[in-house]
Amino acid sequence: MGKKYDVIAMGELLIDFTMSGESEQGNGMFEACPGGAPCNVLALLNKMGKKTAFLGKVGKDQFGVLLRETLDDVGIDTSNLLADDQVNTTLAFVHTFPDGDREFSFYRNPGADMMLTAEEVDPEFLSQSRLFHFGTLSMTHDGVREATKKAIKAAKDNGLMISFDPNLRPPLWSSLELAKEQMEYGFQFCDILKISDNEIQFVSGKEDYDEGIRYLQEKYQIPLILLTMGKDGSRAYYKGMRVERSGFQCKTIETTGAGDTFCGSSLNYILEHDFENLTEEQLAEMLTFANAAAAIVTTRKGAIHAMPEKEEVEKLIHQ
Repeated sequence: MGKKYDVIAMGELLIDFTMSGESEQGNGMFEACPGGAPCNVLALLNKMGKKTAFLGKVGKDQFGVLLRETLDDVGIDTSNLLADDQVNTTLAFVHTFPDGDREFSFYRNPGADMMLTAEEVDPEFLSQSRLFHFGTLSMTHDGVREATKKAIKAAKDNGLMISFDPNLRPPLWSSLELAKEQMEYGFQFCDILKISDNEIQFVSGKEDYDEGIRYLQEKYQIPLILLTMGKDGSRAYYKGMRVERSGFQCKTIETTGAGDTFCGSSLNYILEHDFENLTEEQLAEMLTFANAAAAIVTTRKGAIHAMPEKEEVEKLIHQ
């Protein structure tokens, strides 16, 4: 029996305002880029021909309208994208530094994505997917945290594969202790964990990445852990194997969405292969493609509209 969706993702959908030069008066100009990690992941999957849907909430404002139109435009199912008439769509201003790294200023106190409630999560909808993907931004506050836990349970009960990207954003948490606690909640349920170099150090307290991953593997028995190391590439840890592939050099303008592109590419590969029996060659192939796709996204503004075609990624790999 085929499922209606390949992947359903849940979480924040927001506008990333990214620096876009200066006006004639010398004022900084910002470009309104539709974003939010879970939908960035789905946008890449859609480019690869997968059927996706999103569960989340935006405001009944112009930004909410823009986000819904954007998802419709790239082919992400919006039947479970709700609108809140009291609270505005979440906004994030991305300040990019000369080296391409960035810092976020969030306007989310509250933001519509936090207003999703457990009652609004439909287990029947979730059961129609092969894989469920989530992060921790939908776990920062009580109501939406309950909604996330209900969705994880529904995914588990219906035998979906579960993918988790903690996507730590310290400014959004009342305390880093709470952030760590919610990351640990996610670790208990995921089959696939995508985690960045600074996140593994934060959560494991270990400087060495391999030691940090070992700590997670022993404590949570996560089948596949994908570690991203920025321009240094990535690693996959699976059934005692450790596979590493270096990154691709591109002219980076900003790194927003690179990790999500990597994540979406990896999930796409997993959906096309036997997750129980991945080989070292397959893991290497998966990382190479995901690294290349992520590199391409760093050369473009925004994320949802910046996702590469399969041919572009393959071209970069073969160069």
